[in-house]
Amino acid sequence: MQAIVAVDQHWGIGREGDLLFHLKADLQRFRSLTVGHTVIMGRKTLLSLPGSRPLPKRRNLVLSRDTSFAPEGVEMVRSAEEAAQAAASDAFCIGGGSVYAQLLPWCDRVYVTKVLADAPADTFFPDLDAAPDWTIAQQSDVMEENGIRFRYIDYVRV
Repeated sequence: MQAIVAVDQHWGIGREGDLLFHLKADLQRFRSLTVGHTVIMGRKTLLSLPGSRPLPKRRNLVLSRDTSFAPEGVEMVRSAEEAAQAAASDAFCIGGGSVYAQLLPWCDRVYVTKVLADAPADTFFPDLDAAPDWTIAQQSDVMEENGIRFRYIDYVRV
C-alpha cells in the first residue's frame, strides 16, 4: 500500500476539514498517480470531495466505524485491517489524519507534496523525516505556483 499527502513544513495536512493548500500541479499529480487504482479514505474525506461523491476511475474504499454510513459508489470497510485486506498492494491511502495514522503501518511508500510554508493546521501527518524506518527515495526541485513554493518527496520504508 502507498499513501499520498500534501503537508506544510510541520507536517500539517488540514484545518477544519479542509486542505491547507490547493495547488493545481499537486492535484494533477494526485490524479495521475491514483487513477486506475484503489483509494482508501475516511468518511470525512469522502464528504469533503466535490459533491461528496467517490473519485471517478478509481475503486473507492471508505473506512468508517459508522455502520449506518454507506453511500452509493463506495465500498465500506470498518477497520484498518479490513481496509488492508480489501485493498490491492498498489492502493493509495488518501486521508484524513486518523486514516493515515491507522494505515501507515501497511504502507511501503508515501508520496509527499511538501509545501515550504507554515499553515495553521489542526490535522497532521506523521513526521517521516523524524521516523527511523522511513527514508527519502527521491525528491524534485523546488517549484512554485501562485507564490507557494513546494517540492515532491517520495519516502520509502527501510
